[in-house]
Amino acid sequence: MAKKEKIPRQAMPEQNPDVRRKNFTEVPFGYTPELAQIEASRCLFCKKPKCIDGCPVNIDIPAFIRLIKDGDFIGAAHKLKEENALPAICGRVCPQEEQCEIVCVTGIKTEPVAIGRLERFAADYEREHGEIVIPEMEPPTGKSVGIVGCGPAGLTVAGELAKLGHSVTIYEALHQPGGVLMYGIPEFRLPKAIVESEVDYVKQLGVQIIYNAVIGRYMTIDELMEDHDSVFLGTGAGLPYFMNIPGENFNGVYSANEYLTRSNLMRAYRFPEYDTPIIESKKVAVLGGGNVAMDAARTALRLGADEVTVVYRRSRKEMPARDEEIHHAEEEGINFQLLTNPTELLGDEEGWVTGMRCIRMELGAPDSSGRRRPIPIEGSEYIIEVDTVVVSIGNGANPLIPQTTPGLDTNKWGNILADAKTAVTSIPGVYAGGDIVIGAATVILAMGAGKIAAAAMHRYMMGIPEPVEEKEEEKEEVKEKK
Repeated sequence: MAKKEKIPRQAMPEQNPDVRRKNFTEVPFGYTPELAQIEASRCLFCKKPKCIDGCPVNIDIPAFIRLIKDGDFIGAAHKLKEENALPAICGRVCPQEEQCEIVCVTGIKTEPVAIGRLERFAADYEREHGEIVIPEMEPPTGKSVGIVGCGPAGLTVAGELAKLGHSVTIYEALHQPGGVLMYGIPEFRLPKAIVESEVDYVKQLGVQIIYNAVIGRYMTIDELMEDHDSVFLGTGAGLPYFMNIPGENFNGVYSANEYLTRSNLMRAYRFPEYDTPIIESKKVAVLGGGNVAMDAARTALRLGADEVTVVYRRSRKEMPARDEEIHHAEEEGINFQLLTNPTELLGDEEGWVTGMRCIRMELGAPDSSGRRRPIPIEGSEYIIEVDTVVVSIGNGANPLIPQTTPGLDTNKWGNILADAKTAVTSIPGVYAGGDIVIGAATVILAMGAGKIAAAAMHRYMMGIPEPVEEKEEEKEEVKEKK
């Protein structure tokens, strides 16, 4: 048998670009058992695995990979679920290349182990073979928890606290669970059946979900605290930003939130089977360079657009989207107008967008983000013909909960202030985590925040003191004694 370092990283089979650009079926097919075991055999099973430290939810990565290598696929899935209630989702959408895989020791001499692909494989195998097992639960504590938002942070808190014996109720503003997993990420990247299955697992832990409950209108946080012993705020970052350039009020101009919500949550791509219409576009421009921009551009293509162009003011190197998502977009025929910035949207007499005035950019010195600042090139303006524009330049915090919750502290951007180590807010018993605290980020970071919050909420409700951290000098004394 070849040495471990000689085994190449196993690619996932996927749909042909010419086929998939016309459908909403998931792009990668996933590993076969044979491919999964070959990939798992690349792991060195380090004594001090750095990959665990790179995982925001601290999965025992070598342990679940060893189980795959040994052919115990169900055991691998159960090992994953000891720390992560949503492994099939994380295996698909989390940026493993920036977290667990970037510190993989195998990656020093060759490509890192495909941890995310193996996670997806194990979770899918468990679901497809009907081997989902509810873990042993702690006895009921008599304590009650209210969770605002059924996205990744809220679902994580719910699962963790339910296993500890608490009564948990999630209040969700929309008519379906999942938050950004349901409304934000397209079917071809994260099938909704996967989200529903993962949510069903959390519900089987005893979690109740109340839909169409807009907290701040349906109930206030103060009222929730009257019904529960502790409350978690996981409302995400759902307030879209716009560029504030002339013409953004023309018809045919969408925020990425609205565009993707219509397609993903409300199934507009299956109109008229689902009665949510969406504009029929021929020439679409998507403004932005993140994962959401890639999702919007690839969605527009599948909705029948003849030409889709991503307009981004920096170069490809600075694009925040995952390389895999950019690669898939390029394969599918998405155009990229890089080092380009829109300055005005143009429209016709009936108020519909018809074009976009742009200016070329060049990169100067790095700004506060660490990326080189884009600078307009004088006299380089030109016009792109469009009939739809999707603005995907980020999201902020919805102000509804802070506005209706006296004493809840926020920062200048409207994000809720919460302690990084305990997730507690300025109101005792009220905790917060995920995008509503740190701004729009990743699914796995929201889940990591959820685990921190769940542990702190459990201690709070059960009267357990917060752990005292050793001071650095005390740690050094212990080392010297050893």
